[in-house]
Amino acid sequence: MYRWCTDEVEPHDRFDYWREVRAKGLFGVTAELERERRADFFGEFSLRQLGGASLVELKASAYTVERSASDIASAPGDAICVYQQLGSGGWFGGMRGSDFAIANGGFATSHIDLPYRTAPLGAGGFHLRILKIPVSNIPAQDKRMRELAPRTFDDPTLAPLLGTCFADLDDVAGNDGCFDAASPVQASLVQVLAHLALIERGIVRPGGRRGQAALRTARLSQARRLIARHLQDPNLAPTMVADWLGISVRHLHMLFETAEKSFSQTITEERLKQSRRLIREAPERLIADIAAACGFESLATYYRVFNAAYGIAPGDFRAQVRAGH
Repeated sequence: MYRWCTDEVEPHDRFDYWREVRAKGLFGVTAELERERRADFFGEFSLRQLGGASLVELKASAYTVERSASDIASAPGDAICVYQQLGSGGWFGGMRGSDFAIANGGFATSHIDLPYRTAPLGAGGFHLRILKIPVSNIPAQDKRMRELAPRTFDDPTLAPLLGTCFADLDDVAGNDGCFDAASPVQASLVQVLAHLALIERGIVRPGGRRGQAALRTARLSQARRLIARHLQDPNLAPTMVADWLGISVRHLHMLFETAEKSFSQTITEERLKQSRRLIREAPERLIADIAAACGFESLATYYRVFNAAYGIAPGDFRAQVRAGH
């Protein structure tokens, strides 16, 4: 991961350095800010190479950004960009079609080599992520990808799936230690994100092979996150998760057929992992309290599945934790 912050530059030079070296040199855009506001400018970003794509997270004071025809000619990119708005909101304009605003938590997509202007809404400045996926790395080759002017990701069924996959990409990157750019898991998630974006833009068919695979992966990920969020509920059942996802119970079980573990096995495994974490964090806590907090229907059930999974009783595991093993 590469990180940079304007604190590394003298205050009177910060915006000029950001504009000439970071904005124009690294991102291929033109940044502008009134001279009287430059002394208070602050900006920081991180850049990670993940699965053949680049993921940038940027925070900065308010200023205006333009990717003009001359910027594109000087720094062509030929990539699909997926923007995730994390701050107070942003405005896009200057491209074919109408201007639009993107709210906190929203997404937008575009091809990087089309002109646009953007600025944050409100005084909070920029806070967003940009996933840049080279067109050459996307299996679903289609000339229309190079015609994608910036547009919000408005499909109410697809946007949550995109958010889930962004979160997964973050988790996988964090677990890969050195952020291995060749990680197959990262590469798979990047492809899913690309295909979800292209489904929303009408380039990949949701019923086609690539569309179905992307939707299946994203929905399975969303189901797992819902399970993790509701582990403490002993009544957690397939019907509940299917309702939250807006799919049938049969469809839910079909999603887990492609995974290593079934729906019920996934719940049990996650509950056991959570119980081990709780024992490590608070070994003085009653085992019965931990079992209930993790959604086990009874203490006897918890003891049985814990011993079956780890070959040791929860109380003995706690003794090992207390002994520092």
